Amino acid sequence: MKRILNVFLFLSIGFTGLFAQMNKIEFVEYTLDNGLHVILQQDKSTPIVAVTVSYHVGSKNEKTNRTGFAHFFEHLLFEGSENIDRGQVDVLIQNAGGALNAFTTQDRTVYFEILPSNQINLGLWIESERMLHAKVDIKGVETQREVVKEEKRQRYDNQPYGTVLLEALSHSFTEHPYAWSPIGSMDDLNAAEEKDYKQFYEDFYVPNNAVLSIAGDLNIEETKKMIDLYFKDIPRSKKPVFRPSIVEPPLAGEVRDTIYDNIQLPAVIQSYRIPAQGTPDFYAVSMLSTLLADGPSSRLSKSLVDEQQKALFVGNFPLSLEDPSISIAFGIANMGTDVMALEAAMDAEVAKVQNELIGDREFQKLRNKVENDFILGNAGVQDRAAALANYHLFFGDANLINTEIDKYLKVTKEDIQRVAKKYFSTSNRVTLHYLPKGDKL
Repeated sequence: MKRILNVFLFLSIGFTGLFAQMNKIEFVEYTLDNGLHVILQQDKSTPIVAVTVSYHVGSKNEKTNRTGFAHFFEHLLFEGSENIDRGQVDVLIQNAGGALNAFTTQDRTVYFEILPSNQINLGLWIESERMLHAKVDIKGVETQREVVKEEKRQRYDNQPYGTVLLEALSHSFTEHPYAWSPIGSMDDLNAAEEKDYKQFYEDFYVPNNAVLSIAGDLNIEETKKMIDLYFKDIPRSKKPVFRPSIVEPPLAGEVRDTIYDNIQLPAVIQSYRIPAQGTPDFYAVSMLSTLLADGPSSRLSKSLVDEQQKALFVGNFPLSLEDPSISIAFGIANMGTDVMALEAAMDAEVAKVQNELIGDREFQKLRNKVENDFILGNAGVQDRAAALANYHLFFGDANLINTEIDKYLKVTKEDIQRVAKKYFSTSNRVTLHYLPKGDKL
């Protein structure tokens, strides 16, 4: 039986690798004279296209007294433009049978439309209007400030454990702008004037700070003509785009704190300093996190939830960011479990990886999962459009969509043990105990 399972495992590895090779993602890329980088990926399997514009601006580009601007603009730039009436962006896309959305991280802001392929020009027009003629005025600012305030109340202030990311970041960073999350400060948004918002738009929403990436049922040459029509005359910025150069100093030792929240069950949050995305150690840390806490069969879940029943839920996820960031481990205690007991159990599982090489079978299972997740992560047209833009934006190499998996598969068992010792150490972390407000003396 074991021999049969091993043969099946070998075949599944082979087929997964073969599948990845057979499905190489082909694309065309070029740069307009104004600096806008364009990536086109043709996929005729379904009659839809994803039009994506990624701006290299996130919360780390903000000033300390004007936090939340990058995320705020994600909302503000749906207000309309000189040629699109206020509130009509959504209507235009929906009437064309499409969908749209946007998101903001510490490093980038992304807007996208998913449309029937015969409506690609609509997506291009809307994004060109957003880049050149957006409505950045006090009326839109006041409207969207209230929207963002409500989002903060719902997602952070009134959500159990909703402040975990905010607290982990603010405790982990003292100098780098990663110290605040993209939601930012409502006080900063309230204090800002119309001129502050206009300046942010002029500084960052420029073609030489953006990638236009389109994937789906498109004609490459016809799409190039449309892109020229809508984007080539948008002027590039005459000054360099601001990039923070702050290097966060190492932790002087473990930072510990207690957060009292509107919760019923205690939780343990551990934030470990980790290297930037794209570095060899980041891939090893990412695989370590998958080993520890990705899914019900992961080590933390099997040990703390199933066997010891000390936790209701556990997780560990590294923030994939342009500068060195953090990996956040967390556990929500089971009824009657003390936070110190939960913390000790979490530490014990990390110690096992630090002290013992993982077995061949578990390592191969980990590699299979990473490879499978990578392939599935690029399955949809919007996934591919966003990934292509992301790879160019941060690494200058869109072909990483085909080759980055090799960087994961180069990680060895010894690498995983090494980064567990190097980064998941007590002296390199912040530990937060989340306790019910009723426990506060």
